[in-house]
Amino acid sequence: MNDKTKSGSASLGTGRMSGLNAQVPSLSGGEVIGLLLSGLWLAGCILFFLVLGFGSSDGEGLSQPLQFLMTLVAVIMPVAVIWVAVAALRSARIMREESVRLSAAIDAMRSAYIQQQQGFTGTPAQASKVEQKLEEIAQVSRKTESALATFTSIRPGMPTLANPTPTNPSPAIVSDSADQTTADQTSLALGTPVEDLNPPLSVEDFIRALHFPETADDADGFRALRRALDDRQVAGLVQASQDVLTLLSQDGIYMDDLRPDRARPEIWRKFAAGERGRGVAALGGVRDRSSLALTAGRMKQDPIFRDAAHHFLRRFDQTFAGFEKNASDADIAALADTRTARAFMLLGRVTGTFD
Repeated sequence: MNDKTKSGSASLGTGRMSGLNAQVPSLSGGEVIGLLLSGLWLAGCILFFLVLGFGSSDGEGLSQPLQFLMTLVAVIMPVAVIWVAVAALRSARIMREESVRLSAAIDAMRSAYIQQQQGFTGTPAQASKVEQKLEEIAQVSRKTESALATFTSIRPGMPTLANPTPTNPSPAIVSDSADQTTADQTSLALGTPVEDLNPPLSVEDFIRALHFPETADDADGFRALRRALDDRQVAGLVQASQDVLTLLSQDGIYMDDLRPDRARPEIWRKFAAGERGRGVAALGGVRDRSSLALTAGRMKQDPIFRDAAHHFLRRFDQTFAGFEKNASDADIAALADTRTARAFMLLGRVTGTFD
């Protein structure tokens, strides 16, 4: 006989003994008090009749039926009330015992179920280790997807974020009039705007500005944002993006919660070249149904949001066309991870830009 059989037999024997003990009648404190009160009352009634007598025998005593009945009721009624109260107390005690017994049975069933589940899935510590392993695998998978999305050839002579040119960094935005100025120009005509005196916005600052500062202590993020706002073309996109992100947050839509599918840099370059439709459909990688539904509903019902969204899409299109000319594939992949790019993916898919 193994341990389980022994423990089962022992528990069965214990259950039988407890059942036998439960079947043995026992007087409770309320029943003892009821007996004492009943005995005292009956003794008092007997003493009363012995002292005062049972009445005269000329028809006015207990011989009359009505008088006898009333006397009998007066004697028995208090005893009946006492035992009704005793019965109520006994029922309450039985209900309490059954409740305790039922709670114990439920606790035993719950413990057995938990032990059974742990037998299949292991201990909670093991389950947490399994969850950690799964999370590590998911992170490795996401890193692999990111590497595949950026594993493309880089244009010759093009600087990257990993190895920027320290002395003459390439500007983030290439305008059509950039070829009309020379690198060694030292004099400017009178009336030149102050913005032209500032150094060009670097690719790294451009990407960081479009992602906006992470926290209030993000000094680098605020520095990049200030430099981006000094550039007239980039400032328009930053302000449009800020307006759209603020309006989306009113519906509980935050870009940090979105996990869009990555698109290869070649597809972003096709979009910058003016291609639309199925050729750039991979840019609409936002799959969150609630965000898409809320944004689509807001586009139909709120004209202010609709105008802000279309203005933002135009600004992003114009600015990204200039950014793509001087950006590496790694720069485009980094830009796709910013909050501004995620808002563009969301709104572009809702408006049908990638259809």
